[in-house]
Amino acid sequence: MQRWLNPQSVSFAAARPRFLDGSDTPRDFLERCIATIEAREPAVKAWVVLDLDAARRDADESSARYRAGQPLSPVDGCPIGVKDIIATRDLPTQMNSPAFKGWQSQCDAAPVHAMRKGGAVIVGKTVTTEFAVGYSGPTTNAFDPGRTPGGSSSGSAAAVGAGMVPLAFGTQTQGSTIRPASYNGAVGYKPTLGMLPLGGVHPLSQTLDHLGIIGATLDDVWCAASQVSTALGSPGHPSLPAAGDGAPPPVRPRRMIHLHTKGWTEIDAATEAAFGQFTSALANQGVKVISRDNDRRVAQLEKALDAWVDEGLDLLAYEMRWPFEAYVQQHGTQIGERIRGFMQRAQQITPAQYDALLANRLRMQAGVRSVAAGTDGFVTLPCSGIAPRGFEFTGSRTFLAYWSCLGFPTFSLPLMAIDAMPLGVQWMGVDGQDGALAASAHWCMQALA
Repeated sequence: MQRWLNPQSVSFAAARPRFLDGSDTPRDFLERCIATIEAREPAVKAWVVLDLDAARRDADESSARYRAGQPLSPVDGCPIGVKDIIATRDLPTQMNSPAFKGWQSQCDAAPVHAMRKGGAVIVGKTVTTEFAVGYSGPTTNAFDPGRTPGGSSSGSAAAVGAGMVPLAFGTQTQGSTIRPASYNGAVGYKPTLGMLPLGGVHPLSQTLDHLGIIGATLDDVWCAASQVSTALGSPGHPSLPAAGDGAPPPVRPRRMIHLHTKGWTEIDAATEAAFGQFTSALANQGVKVISRDNDRRVAQLEKALDAWVDEGLDLLAYEMRWPFEAYVQQHGTQIGERIRGFMQRAQQITPAQYDALLANRLRMQAGVRSVAAGTDGFVTLPCSGIAPRGFEFTGSRTFLAYWSCLGFPTFSLPLMAIDAMPLGVQWMGVDGQDGALAASAHWCMQALA
């Protein structure tokens, strides 16, 4: 198995001990990031807007706190990018839509506020597809300018993959964090639905939207998730389990379920071989890998998931009606064709049909929990292969839609490579088990990276 090693990535978590002992500073770390931005941004096009003067001021304040031995949190001084559907008080939030050109909130979104509270440094806003669901922006892949970075958190993933920043916020409604993280050789995390707050993040779907975090390492991602959870929490939802200043201690999983699902019809021979080598490596480390080939319940679950998963598009369309019906009425064709198509689809869905969609999801969640009992989670691909060439298509959603629609936690772990391009592994759990999933993901990164 070709293992992925990203020589471009920069980890804040790995650098932080040097800030504590005085051999490095957050300002110097930021300057290295800025140098990479200046070198790579003309080709990668990850950013909508940058505010480097403000970032330098914030990094200087962080450096002073470290010198005084009083950092605010484990993310104090960490440069981050913010997806441009997430509100920032001092930078515009334009959603890659001409209807919102120049629009600016008067306050930070909840996750941004939580990170600033811990001393993090906001570098700028990263490119998103239109409202995180429509047409793409100009961003290219961090490793091949002729390939898509994936969507919708395209700029966030490319910025991290290219080493411009160690962390960036994304979102995921279907595949918008996990897929671009895989394409750009980064770690991606989509939590249990609601576990991390979404206040101030432009909505698509009340029951499908998740905050996403993309980072250079699992420690970076988990540290950021922990800061957001402990600084603010998410009203009505439990706090992040095992929150801390790095990933939970590694725990080797005993049993993992390899899900095939209908995404397996989309992959090529090289992708299938790479993933087969990965599951063999798991088995060689003493992990029992269960699949449809040796467990009848897994085979039945896959059939049920495949028959159900496209209902997520109806859920999405119905729940997008506000505010997108109003946007289409007000702005017409300034709103992209795909979004206008969702509004047409929503008109065909009755309240009774929507109630049935919600009930079906509850049944599917219960079925997944039942099959998962006695195991440590599920593993599959995060996408149908490495990033496709061109920019019209940001990649298939097939492998990703299941866990987004269920609202269950998942990681993309940058563990494989094909033709010098990164390919992640999707490491999935059941709701509320984010901490245990992070611990086994930590083991996987250590044992197989």
